[in-house]
Amino acid sequence: MPMDSTERVRTIETSRSANPYHSLPLGRKLRVHFITEDDPLYVIRFFETFLEEYPRREFELVGVTVQAAFNESLVAIAKRVFSLYGATDFARLLARVAEQRARGRSIAALARREGISLVPTTSVNEPGFVRRLRAAWPDVIVSVAAPEIFKPEILGSAGLGCINVHSGRLPVYRGMMPTFWQMHAGERYATVTVHEMVPKLDAGAVLATAEYPIRRRDRLDRVMTETKREAARLVIDVLRQLASGTTTPELLDMTTASYFSFPKRSDRQKLRRRGHRML
Repeated sequence: MPMDSTERVRTIETSRSANPYHSLPLGRKLRVHFITEDDPLYVIRFFETFLEEYPRREFELVGVTVQAAFNESLVAIAKRVFSLYGATDFARLLARVAEQRARGRSIAALARREGISLVPTTSVNEPGFVRRLRAAWPDVIVSVAAPEIFKPEILGSAGLGCINVHSGRLPVYRGMMPTFWQMHAGERYATVTVHEMVPKLDAGAVLATAEYPIRRRDRLDRVMTETKREAARLVIDVLRQLASGTTTPELLDMTTASYFSFPKRSDRQKLRRRGHRML
């Protein structure tokens, strides 16, 4: 269903610092590798949109690495999510996941359908994985909810570097579940940020942002779904800028930085007092 005029995403240009990037040779495709987590509910929406809309004449997807969500066991994930969502919504989430699994819907399945190589690993910082990644000669590595902090070895594995998709305004909403925390704080918009990756978490220069309106009474489920779709479109824009050498990073003012951990039950209760729901 198309969005009405109050729900259109507003893209913000970032052009406050010199451009350190150089354009690719004329006619050569940008080689892209994705690193992400196995999420059949939300992150998959990013890949559905990206794979449907990306310019195949301009980009070559050389691989996808899919890791376990939060890089944890299923039991640990279940405990974490149950604590946040509560029994009723947790059961509803489980039913959704089961439905997706039964239909064979996953990020890995999308990659196989598109003929994109799956490059598995237990850790993106494992030396063997880094060597294999470098052998594919990616121009850009894109992190979409990747569950690990990238160390210098992998950060230096792509010709134009690594970029990350973060569902919050930086550096204010660094950390976990930024969409939740923006709604929790009463923000009018959820900000999607694409930024350079550096050894410090969520601290690299911003390449582009977009804002998605949060309704007065909204659902975390809806906002997370729609911002993942818009993030895919924003990444396409940034990759095009990287290929053409027109990207202009904006350095972060880390004096305004904060960090958010995974929300607790009390945080969910405050979210509901603002008139929002989880699902």
